[in-house]
Amino acid sequence: MEISEKLYVGDVVRMRKQHPCGGDEWEVVRVGADIGIVCRTCQHRVLLTRRKFVRGVKQFISRGTV
Repeated sequence: MEISEKLYVGDVVRMRKQHPCGGDEWEVVRVGADIGIVCRTCQHRVLLTRRKFVRGVKQFISRGTV
């Protein structure tokens, strides 16, 4: 994934590292300079810089609406 790739609220992504709860699917809830994501297993919310988010994404599961 490139830094310039578009992100939308509602995108579901698989991250390279699992969350301690065992979940590896995250939903994007905030897009800007920082990316807000929520674990789909335990609902824990994390705020990452765009750079860390891009490095951590393994694949897109589904895309949110425009």
